[in-house]
Amino acid sequence: MTPAPLDLWLIGIGTGSPAHVTGEGMQALRDAAVILVPHKGAGKDDLAALRHDILRASGTQAQVIGFDYPLRDPALPYRERVAHWHDEIARRWQGALAKAKRSGPVALLVWGDPSLYDSTLRIARRLAPVPRLRVVPGITAIQALTAAHALTLNTVNGLVTITTGRRLRDHGWPDGAETLVVMLDGDCAFQTLPPETHIWWGAFLGMPKQILDHGRIGDVAQRIIKARAEARARHGWIMDTYLLRAQTADP
Repeated sequence: MTPAPLDLWLIGIGTGSPAHVTGEGMQALRDAAVILVPHKGAGKDDLAALRHDILRASGTQAQVIGFDYPLRDPALPYRERVAHWHDEIARRWQGALAKAKRSGPVALLVWGDPSLYDSTLRIARRLAPVPRLRVVPGITAIQALTAAHALTLNTVNGLVTITTGRRLRDHGWPDGAETLVVMLDGDCAFQTLPPETHIWWGAFLGMPKQILDHGRIGDVAQRIIKARAEARARHGWIMDTYLLRAQTADP
């Protein structure tokens, strides 16, 4: 007999503050029977701790099961590396679920929002049978960044492009883009852009240790690179993003 599909709830939790979790998200945590919490290794314990802070704030009585997050294999080509990584995460979810002592919906807390540069939805569809998915939206890093800088995301009637540091480094400024939001950039690809380009950067958005900077790349790039390196060394990890506009773009 084919097992019944799992009810899997993916709950966006914003970028580090329990206040980012919506009322719907908090209620979903209270209604879940089981909640999976990843542990990402030495130096990243506070990522799990932030999730546990949110669980305590929600008042959930769910069974909380931790699991170790796998590492990517740097020897593989990028797309193959990511595919193997996703396969292994799905296997670890299933291993964690084998420890569940309660029946009912299973929840995962997703950093930011499950729709934006996050692969939890793709990983969920690797489970067999494919679960019944519910997504509770969360505050994205983009929203947290523009709010922190009191900045509009778009210029008047302007085009916004969301991309990655890898693509910015390899392909440069996208044709027609007025505002560029860059995520997943571990190498500070903004260094490749003209010095008059404006940047609004933020790390640990929404957390007490939030760091912000902005200005012309020619003036602030080295300052951002230094602050980023120091913060990563101090905390063992960093999550950051930034918004770019050409000098001629309207605010």
